[in-house]
Amino acid sequence: MSTPLVVIDGVTRIHGSGPTAVTALDNVSLTIEAGELVAVMGPSGSGKSTLLNVAGGLDQPTRGHVIVDGDELTTMTPRELAVMRRRRMGFVFQDYNLIPSLTAAENISLPLELDGERARGARRHARAALDLLGLVELADRYPDAMSGGQQQRVAIARALVGGRRFVLADEPTGALDSHTGEEVLRVLRERCNAGVAGLLVTHEARHAAWADRVIFLRDGRIVDSTGVDRGLEDLLESAGHTP
Repeated sequence: MSTPLVVIDGVTRIHGSGPTAVTALDNVSLTIEAGELVAVMGPSGSGKSTLLNVAGGLDQPTRGHVIVDGDELTTMTPRELAVMRRRRMGFVFQDYNLIPSLTAAENISLPLELDGERARGARRHARAALDLLGLVELADRYPDAMSGGQQQRVAIARALVGGRRFVLADEPTGALDSHTGEEVLRVLRERCNAGVAGLLVTHEARHAAWADRVIFLRDGRIVDSTGVDRGLEDLLESAGHTP
């Protein structure tokens, strides 16, 4: 039996201390196989974004272990984590996080260039990623000359470029119309089919339906987990959530 690409084992994340302490995640365990897309659903404040941040090494758990591609994130130095995220993880944030002074192609190729790839080769990969999302005409455009939806799609292209093994997406279709959102999820699904592990935070059942498995969080705990073939309606009903 193959080893999961992502292992989250007994993770608890507590913010603050004493009487004001808030438990964002409470003994959460989750594995994601290579080629698998896992969707995370739950009400606001349930711990979805915290789970994403901990899984991607952007936040450290108070207790527990996070292992990605065989490496324990919780024992890494900040520099080692930065290299890990740059080389093997792709992030799609709600607020895009594009660098205003760089063009779309430069934003996408920057992680590759920081890793030592020559600019020409990195830009070629960037343009291929843009073409995958139907955005090659935006290659030389700066973020302030793009719509919110275009910026989000560039951010998604940046998350998919290169040899990323683990892609994490926090509401990646929030700024997109329904057709473009479906196209973005199709691309994410295809990347997972090619062997990438994916973690998708979403509040929409139709987006979660692209996943192989859906987990539902409430008050920092996983209250249910199922394959989508069971039906999202059953999952949401059993978890006490009405869409």
